[in-house]
Amino acid sequence: MPGCKGISHRALVLAALADGRSELSGLAPGADVARTRSALGALGVAVTDSDSHDVVVVDGRGLNGLIAPGTVIECGNSGTTMRFFAGLLAGRPFAGVLDGDSSLRSRPMARVIEPLRALGADISGSDGGTRAPLTVRGGRLIGTRVELAVASGQVKTALTLAGLQAGGVTEIVEPAPSRDHTERMLDALGGPVERVDSTTLRVRAGAISSFELEIPGDPSSAAFFVVAATVVLGSSIVIEGVALNPGRIAYLDVLRAMGASITTTPRGERLGEPVGDIAVEAAPLHGTEIVSREAIVDELPVLAVAAAFAEGITTISDARELAVKESDRIATVGELLGGLGVGAETQADGLVVRGGRPSAGRFDSHGDHRIAMTAAIAAAAATGTSTVGDWDVVSVSYPDFAQDLARLQGER
Repeated sequence: MPGCKGISHRALVLAALADGRSELSGLAPGADVARTRSALGALGVAVTDSDSHDVVVVDGRGLNGLIAPGTVIECGNSGTTMRFFAGLLAGRPFAGVLDGDSSLRSRPMARVIEPLRALGADISGSDGGTRAPLTVRGGRLIGTRVELAVASGQVKTALTLAGLQAGGVTEIVEPAPSRDHTERMLDALGGPVERVDSTTLRVRAGAISSFELEIPGDPSSAAFFVVAATVVLGSSIVIEGVALNPGRIAYLDVLRAMGASITTTPRGERLGEPVGDIAVEAAPLHGTEIVSREAIVDELPVLAVAAAFAEGITTISDARELAVKESDRIATVGELLGGLGVGAETQADGLVVRGGRPSAGRFDSHGDHRIAMTAAIAAAAATGTSTVGDWDVVSVSYPDFAQDLARLQGER
């Protein structure tokens, strides 16, 4: 698999803040991570390709070595970049502007702006200060206890980056556990973080050591092939070297509850991240009830495709977050399932899917990389030839997806 996108973003930022040179191999190849890389360049951080295969070198400047950007920092379609850099810029002694494409400008930023303001950040934006473009005027931050309205690994990371620059202790409390890549990495590096419990993190100001990291495979990207191998008759695959972080592979438990044949084999850790292999064999599925949470929200579209090939009814609930992704994924997944000839009912917080006999069709990605790949997996399992419009959008996270899928299908 390509390198984990979430870990790649974090590794780049933490390496930039470290004192000294870090080496990262297997960095995620998509446009989103490239945006984080270029954003660091705008702050004076040198990120270069090494002569060694697939290795990127980051010359860390430490927090105090960052310089004011000479232009707007363009985040493209990457909400991760925008949220992380809002936290990073909040404590610097200069101003920066974060902007993105039309999709990113429509996505909610209040969830990260408001808690950063609680630390003393000066952030303004459009639509009442809740959407991009965002202007961050850095200054002195004071650590405090911040209770988040939603569980979000991106927001927690933004606050962690701010907390590394704040006076005193920053305590981040979430309503439920979220992705913990940042604190795992900082903890492995001896950084100034303390995990109080599964929903509370304490951060103090402090330096970060340089490091070397081989980025594990992306578990969210692996989800597409896990579902494909489950629903395409006669399939059997092993996906090697994938991040097995419990907060990223909960979709495997959902599929197992539907009857999927999936096993994982641990292969050690990399900077606190468990890594291993995922083995999948085709198996008949049955409907189930899926209650959304951050650990599976990115995989819900392809889980809905698994439900389309399952016997019975599958309900997906508590998934309002889907509506504010790169597309309204409740609506776009509902449209995709309808194009497959499967009974699907969209609701305000999810979907009801009636499994059946999906057929080939013509699908639209709606400019959303996960919808494009989800459609391709549905098409691979359906009888007949399908087309997916606006396919190039997969470059956001997985540029080689089509080639890898074709290879698994025995094509060249």
